[in-house]
Amino acid sequence: MLATRRLVILGATGTVGVQAIQLLAASSSSLEVVALSAHTRAVELAATGPDGAKRFLTSDLEQQGALLDWLRAGEYEICLNAVVGAAGLPFTAAVLGAGRDVALANKESLVMAGGLLAALATSTGAHIIPVDSEHSAIHQCLPNGQGGAHVRQIFLTASGGALRDFPTAALAQVTPAQALAHPNWDMGPRITIDSATMMNKAFEIIEAHWLFALAAKNIKVLIHRQSVVHSMVEFIDGSMLAQLGPPDMSFPIHYALHYPERKPSPLQGFDPLLFSKLTFEEPNLEHFPALALGWRAAAMGGDAGAVLNAADEIAVQAFLDGNISFPDITRFCAAALDSCCNGPMNDMEAVLAADQRGRAFVAAQLVKISHS
Repeated sequence: MLATRRLVILGATGTVGVQAIQLLAASSSSLEVVALSAHTRAVELAATGPDGAKRFLTSDLEQQGALLDWLRAGEYEICLNAVVGAAGLPFTAAVLGAGRDVALANKESLVMAGGLLAALATSTGAHIIPVDSEHSAIHQCLPNGQGGAHVRQIFLTASGGALRDFPTAALAQVTPAQALAHPNWDMGPRITIDSATMMNKAFEIIEAHWLFALAAKNIKVLIHRQSVVHSMVEFIDGSMLAQLGPPDMSFPIHYALHYPERKPSPLQGFDPLLFSKLTFEEPNLEHFPALALGWRAAAMGGDAGAVLNAADEIAVQAFLDGNISFPDITRFCAAALDSCCNGPMNDMEAVLAADQRGRAFVAAQLVKISHS
């Protein structure tokens, strides 16, 4: 491995990007930040990272195109993709296509196009190192981060989000402020709402399916209120491994950026005596109907993940804007899976077409609501 690895940070002014930069500044990391991007926060981007790093503002289409060209031909070894939403997919594809490793915090890439990206990584020799805490945990439990025939099943853990103890019958009255009040994690608005619906866990089922070559039926979900056990792997001999730590994204970020090595960090683990009681519960699918959509989409394959992600992006924003109720998010997403899936995807154009179908479907439902 090179003594110094050159790092690109996409989404450098967002939650994960900022944490990564702070973590690198506080440690003696050998990583050198050579390029950064943000979508609209030009002032913050200019003040972020080393002076010599290239900077791209992706709300400018010309700069977005220049960034994609640079990712395909620039000099770097690893890219942290912390872009939010479907907008992150072209960057993931460009990095993997160039044969460079991607530390992937943009879960939408795998949800939308997991099969295509997995095949691309295999063909170029690039690695996808997950930054989601749950998938990072599984990656750390598996030999060389690889799943397959020696794994019986995995358990994704979930806090249950802000509404885990809210009466199911009263979910239609939930406000955005209530759904955004996550008990454990500090995250952006969309992922916090997805945590409350557990759509985030539905997406993680799809991610795990592609990352670890596991059938949807072998991916389980447990409510774990303490957010200490980030996920568990059961092997075919019945042995189980788990990865534990505080609910702090800095840990999976540090792991992904330095993989396959373990590097020192200033991070402090937790005192096991403070967590002498760890609890696990089966999720209530009546309370969290979005969760079932993850198993369904993973089993459907093809364009189902792209449709589901697109529908959720539009529905979550509509809820945050006060235009639909909390349960409507899941209802619209389920209806999109019923109406918008055409089957296999052979290229990125098909992925983008599926994305547009999902968005258009939910947008049409919103128009109907506004006219009723």
